[in-house]
Amino acid sequence: MKTTFRASPDVALIKYWGKKDAALRIPANGSISMVLAGLDTTTTVEFQDHLTADDIMIQGETKEIEVKRVRKHLDRIRQTFGKNGYAKVVSENNFPKGTGLSSSGSGFAALTYAAVAALGLTDVSSQQMSILGRLASGTACRCACGGFVEWTEGRDNETSYSQSIYPADHWDLVDVIAIVSRDMKKTTSTEGHALAETSPFFAARQAHINGKLSVIKEYLAAKDFTPFGELIEAEALEFHSILHTSNPSFIAWYPGTIDVMERVRMLRKNGIEAYFTINTGFNVHVLTLPQYQQQVADTLQESPFVSQLLTAKAGPKPNPVTTHLF
Repeated sequence: MKTTFRASPDVALIKYWGKKDAALRIPANGSISMVLAGLDTTTTVEFQDHLTADDIMIQGETKEIEVKRVRKHLDRIRQTFGKNGYAKVVSENNFPKGTGLSSSGSGFAALTYAAVAALGLTDVSSQQMSILGRLASGTACRCACGGFVEWTEGRDNETSYSQSIYPADHWDLVDVIAIVSRDMKKTTSTEGHALAETSPFFAARQAHINGKLSVIKEYLAAKDFTPFGELIEAEALEFHSILHTSNPSFIAWYPGTIDVMERVRMLRKNGIEAYFTINTGFNVHVLTLPQYQQQVADTLQESPFVSQLLTAKAGPKPNPVTTHLF
C-alpha cells in the first residue's frame, strides 16, 4: 500500500533542553508548542516486495546520515508491529531543513504516520504514534499531534508523550518566520542536549520550568496575548542562555537573528504587538495577531539580513494526502 502524509513542524513556546534518557529521548522537562500549518513535510511510503533494502530519498538527496536515521526508524516500526519488508520512502519539505525550524520533527512525524498506514495498521493510538515519533526525534513527539500541544516528560517510554491541549482553531495566532540563513546548524540539537547540564544556569531553569508550563496554559486558555508574548520571549532568551553558557558553548544566533529581535522590540514601542521566540537555530519566529500581521511582515522584510518570510498559523496533526511523491 502506498501512502502519503503531510506533517508540520512546531514552534516551542516553553522549550525543553536536556534529556533524562538520551536513548529513549525522554526530556529533562515538559514543553508546550504550536504546530505550524503552512510549513509542511510531505512523505510517501510504500513497502515493496522486490526491495532488498529500504530505498530513501529526502529533499532529492540520499545523504548517508539522514538515510541511516530513517532506516533505523523503519526498523523500529517493523519491530514494534512485527512486520517485515522494505520500503521506498520519498520526503520533501516546503521550508528549509536543518536550520532550527523543527524539520526533523515534521519529518519523522510524517514518516511515522505514513509508514504505519502503509503497513495497513489502522488501530494505532495517537499516544503510541507520539511515542514512536519521540524515539526518532524528540520534537516529532509533539509534531505527531495538532494545534497547541503539551509534551509530558514522563518517567519512561510509555509515559513520555504529547497530546493536543487545544485544537488549531482555538486561537488565531500568526507566526511570521524570518529566514536569516539557510545554513545547516553547526551544532545539532542532539549534541546540544548532551551539553545542557554543563551550564551553571541549568539547575535554576529546571527549578521553575513547571511553573512556566502552568502559567502559559492559563494564558492559552484565556487567549491573553500580551502576557503570553512576554512569557515566550523571556523563555526564548532564558533557553538560549543555557546554550550560550554550556561547555563548550552553543551560540546559535547570527547577526540577522539579533537584528530581527531588535526590530520586534521596535514594533512594540510603536504599538504593534509582536514577540519573538527562537528554537535551536538562528531563524526567528515572530508571533503576533492577525491585525498586526502585515505591519510585522513589512518591518521584518526591511531587514538586510532577512532573505525570506514564511507565515504560519496553528495547524492540524499529520494527515493523509492523495497525491503521492512517486
